[in-house]
Amino acid sequence: MASTLRTPDDRFAATPGFAWAPHYLDHKGQRVHFIDEGARDASVTALCLHGNPSWSYLYRHMIPVFTAAGLRVVAPDLIGFGRSDKPLEESAHSFDFHRDMLLSFIEQLDLKNILLVCQDWGGLFGLTLPMAMPERFTRLLVMNTGLGMGDLTDGFRQWRSYSNSQPDMAVGKLFKRGKPALSDAEMAAYDAPFPDATYKAALRAFPNLVPDGAEAPGAALSREAAAFWRDRWQGDSFMAIGMQDPVLGPPAMRALHKIIRNCPPPLEVPEGGHFVQEWGAPIAGAALAHFNLKSD
Repeated sequence: MASTLRTPDDRFAATPGFAWAPHYLDHKGQRVHFIDEGARDASVTALCLHGNPSWSYLYRHMIPVFTAAGLRVVAPDLIGFGRSDKPLEESAHSFDFHRDMLLSFIEQLDLKNILLVCQDWGGLFGLTLPMAMPERFTRLLVMNTGLGMGDLTDGFRQWRSYSNSQPDMAVGKLFKRGKPALSDAEMAAYDAPFPDATYKAALRAFPNLVPDGAEAPGAALSREAAAFWRDRWQGDSFMAIGMQDPVLGPPAMRALHKIIRNCPPPLEVPEGGHFVQEWGAPIAGAALAHFNLKSD
């Protein structure tokens, strides 16, 4: 097993709008952090999956809306991100490793009647999960993501090239670019998991894990998932699009929309960027209304 780093807890002492208690479980010797809010016996569980280079902090505007409506909310940090353990080697990360962690996570917590809430890598991984356990998933809220079927856009290739030139990416500044109103404290919360570049192996690895070509790891699985969403999905869906996203914005999301069976017209967030959860409270409210899950 690759050597692993663990971000000191005091790095998370000041995370504005995110006072929820941490929880942990183990996956193959790696500690996985997650938020678990709302009643454990709630009839619906929102499983909120983040991407790169964020962590469950990204869902701080949505979690209160979901819990106010009576949902249980579970938001894990992928290994390499947030308060989860961070392998030192980029080679520790693979499409299958992270997908398997999420499948195991769902089984360990025995999550049922799941509303899958996903964006970025939360969708690349998350959208492949329901076909493996369709009895556990009943609803989908999908935002600025896609399926990694091997056909990369020019916008993503540009992002990957930029990311590969930034071995010590300034995470907080990246989020600030996407939402100018982000406070310095919120920027610091996005930087908190990464005291220095040695903690950022996942950030360097993930752009190169997106399947590039039909035979790349994860591509065939993602094509299976596309067939599932098109032909076998029996649940209810809701899509929101951050319209200012240059990588996974309107063209990518409209292509995904065509794949998801019976998905209604998307909610467009005109000012929303790639990390559209920063505009998440009204998105969560609109999704709850669509799903007829009453909010207080």
